[in-house]
Amino acid sequence: MTPVATTVPEMKDIVQTAVADARFTTLVAAVQAANLTPTLSGPGPFTVFAPTEDAFAKLPEGTVANLLKEPQGDLTQILLYHVVSGKLMAADVVKQTNLTTVGGKQLTITVENETVMVDGAKVVKTDIETKNGVIHVIDAVMIPPA
Repeated sequence: MTPVATTVPEMKDIVQTAVADARFTTLVAAVQAANLTPTLSGPGPFTVFAPTEDAFAKLPEGTVANLLKEPQGDLTQILLYHVVSGKLMAADVVKQTNLTTVGGKQLTITVENETVMVDGAKVVKTDIETKNGVIHVIDAVMIPPA
């Protein structure tokens, strides 16, 4: 009996992983509009706190459309506020009180009754590994301080 060759599918990068997940349609559109695809497809590694479709739906009506009109401005800053350099798995995140985003702002991490919050957004799924980092799913869009 000859052994059957099995191929392990190559791990996708952050953007490819998000594109393949219906929870991140708006996030992917925003990343593409802000021209952050090359960065988030690059070597990294990055930790991304990724808001879902429901998270974007919580924003006031018209917010996303307005941000997409000038994607190099506030939209880029908001997206960069969701990205931290390095690959931080959930076990690493909960040991932190603050994380510095790639945009230089501080995220506050709180853990209470096994609920992890990042700047007021609840982490609802952790440790989606990609070839250039990790994605943690959050339930709100985080807005950087002015």
